[in-house]
Amino acid sequence: MSLPFGNYGIIAFILFIVFLLGFFLDWIEITLIVLPLVAPVAASLDIAVSGYGAVSRPEIVWFIILVAVTLQTSFLTPPVGFALFYLKGIAPPGISLGHIYKGVVPFIILQLISLLAIILFPQLVLWLPAFIYG
Repeated sequence: MSLPFGNYGIIAFILFIVFLLGFFLDWIEITLIVLPLVAPVAASLDIAVSGYGAVSRPEIVWFIILVAVTLQTSFLTPPVGFALFYLKGIAPPGISLGHIYKGVVPFIILQLISLLAIILFPQLVLWLPAFIYG
């Protein structure tokens, strides 16, 4: 499979699929069904991620955190947006779903920026496990 940007293109493709699945499935289904299928693919891509000598499979830890952040972003976006409906359930009666959709846009942008930062700088994810276990 050849995608733009090589191995990172494959990671981006997997994250896009997870993002789309997050519209319709809960996180439990994704982590129990989809993650065991795609984690070996991500591990076999030979992406150089430093584990600081303390994390044995740093590329897997990095990939799982990418999937978690992608799922968080997916749960904030329409059409389904599980988190949006949870917010609607506790919101005062005067707040419509349209208000919630408009109000969540800055958080989606922040999530996408953090996802990009984690992709570009895997050290953001791995320094704490390396500090604790190293």
